[in-house]
Amino acid sequence: MSKSKIKTGIVGGAGYTGGEMLRLLVHHPDVEISFVHSRSNAGKQVSDIHTDLLGDTDLTFADKLKEDIDVLFLCVGHGEAKKFLAENKITSLTRIIDLSQDFRINANATFEKREFIYGLPELNGEEIRSAQNIANPGCFATAIQLALLPLAAKSLLSNSVHVTATTGSTGAGQSLSNTSHFSWRQNNLSAYKVFTHQHLAEIYQSVHSLNAQNNGEILMIPLRGAFTRGIFATLYIECSLSETEAKDLFNNYYSKHPFVFVSNQNPDLKQVVNTNKCVLYIEKHDNQLMITSIIDNLLKGASGQAVQNMNLMFGLEETAGLKLKASAF
Repeated sequence: MSKSKIKTGIVGGAGYTGGEMLRLLVHHPDVEISFVHSRSNAGKQVSDIHTDLLGDTDLTFADKLKEDIDVLFLCVGHGEAKKFLAENKITSLTRIIDLSQDFRINANATFEKREFIYGLPELNGEEIRSAQNIANPGCFATAIQLALLPLAAKSLLSNSVHVTATTGSTGAGQSLSNTSHFSWRQNNLSAYKVFTHQHLAEIYQSVHSLNAQNNGEILMIPLRGAFTRGIFATLYIECSLSETEAKDLFNNYYSKHPFVFVSNQNPDLKQVVNTNKCVLYIEKHDNQLMITSIIDNLLKGASGQAVQNMNLMFGLEETAGLKLKASAF
């Protein structure tokens, strides 16, 4: 007798992260999608909105929730997850994976008796396995933390970390704005939220959780790139490790983590686009250690990581439904 599938619901299924969630779960071997919630698209075929899913699903968007589900994915904007949970009764038996930033910081991680665990598997894997609710990390936060965790674990972040990180237009969400419009974004580059990006708070929280001596500043310059998907982050820090020692440290730290790879060649973004991978690259220049970290912002930076967390929570293979191929060219 075959095992029963995990019944899932998706809230905010019409947006970028909701669409990615659908693409992953439709083909996940252990999952059954019970409903996809979208007030603005209720009654429409999912494939009318996400046209690439034509032939893959006959699901229709709903404006009501079904109670008999195992896990609910909240693919909603920041501030909307808390509001949604306040307005809708979700049974305590239903696990929640929230992709907004509402519950990522420890001080905000409890909501009406629900406690949210920060869902970075490479940091909190064991806690995630027994968690009832997950706060999925931010996209910039994921790329930058994966470049820092091995150093943080050895208390090597007492000096300032300098970060330049470029993101694709999908990182801004589906609602149009001046800076996400094609005619502005194409052949263009700009900085924003310099040194103040909201993801810094969760990065500091994680590195301090490994050791309070990690007291160096993280100086982050985010850039808007003229491409749709991916994050390319370059970091450097004054460090006593040799290049060989740093590579050994990173390889050892991630040896049991199936989606993080240390490359011997300087990587390019297309290696990770359409995958749940993070590729890291290390060079040493005099006393400066440089680390490149690249991810797909919609997968390892959002929906792919959420599915990875679901797999851990339900005792599945961590890679289930996530063995994806990069677009490459």
